[in-house]
Amino acid sequence: MGNFFTSLFSSSKAATPEEEESKNKQKNFDILKYDGVRAQKMGQVAYAIKCFTEALNIEEDFETMTYLVSAYTMANKLEEALDTLNRMVELEPDHINTRLTRSNVLFMLDKDADVIADCTRVIELEESNHLAWFLMGKAKRTTGDPLGAIADLTRAIALKEDFTDAYLLRAEVLLSMGQPGEALPDAEKAITLAPDEETSYLLRGRIYEAMGNADAAAADYQNALDLNPFNDDACLLTGNLLIAQERLDEAISFFDEAIELNPEFSKAYAERGRAKNLKGDKEGAFEDLKKSIELNPDGEEAQKMNGQHTNFDDMYKGGIF
Repeated sequence: MGNFFTSLFSSSKAATPEEEESKNKQKNFDILKYDGVRAQKMGQVAYAIKCFTEALNIEEDFETMTYLVSAYTMANKLEEALDTLNRMVELEPDHINTRLTRSNVLFMLDKDADVIADCTRVIELEESNHLAWFLMGKAKRTTGDPLGAIADLTRAIALKEDFTDAYLLRAEVLLSMGQPGEALPDAEKAITLAPDEETSYLLRGRIYEAMGNADAAAADYQNALDLNPFNDDACLLTGNLLIAQERLDEAISFFDEAIELNPEFSKAYAERGRAKNLKGDKEGAFEDLKKSIELNPDGEEAQKMNGQHTNFDDMYKGGIF
């Protein structure tokens, strides 16, 4: 019996200083990591970033890096998110979700050409990954390879037949290639899959407009407005269609209502001014243009007007609207 107690107590000897230091580091790491997770859930993104960063100074933990990327993205610190993702890819080069996340961040940073390498690697690892085919198609579209984009998007749809975004993007590519008839079935499929999605109606409306069917286009723009009266694109497309049809009074009235609904809608002022200018109301057009620039001094109208403030007639001759 005496030997038993001697053995029991001798096995619970005090930890070494190295063991205590390691234990404290692990404790501090856990506190920082999970404080960061709680802060992020509560919307305290800056504090979450600080917690995750300090935790990673203690231990290079892949999961914590994932949380940090999410927090950086929420804070619109995209370069920092990309730096973290690059490190994650170094640590685990074949981690599919990391490469797909990096692709999305690259898109937000307008580094579309860099997306293709990540998607190619994902497809090498998992050929059936429909999201990788979609993202690669999206990248090819923006880097000037529409045929490659169509091929990749078609592959994505073959792998996931209810992939609404892939149908929409393929329709966009076909429309941009001057093939509205080929684009129409994809837009209609997207509407079938997501009948409450405003973007699908706007795209089909643009397709109808390209096909010369103004009534069908107007109906789809109205469908989008019925879903969301504050949809700026739907407002602009509707008003611009009226201008294209030379229904200028209707266009002006329509933009009156849009501006009443959203007095900060700078582009609506510019387009109402365009309609007024076509009617010969230069004074009214100029007032609308000025208001548009006041609301958005860095916008397209301000750029077009740069250097032309002193001669309004010449400004219009140069094609401000």
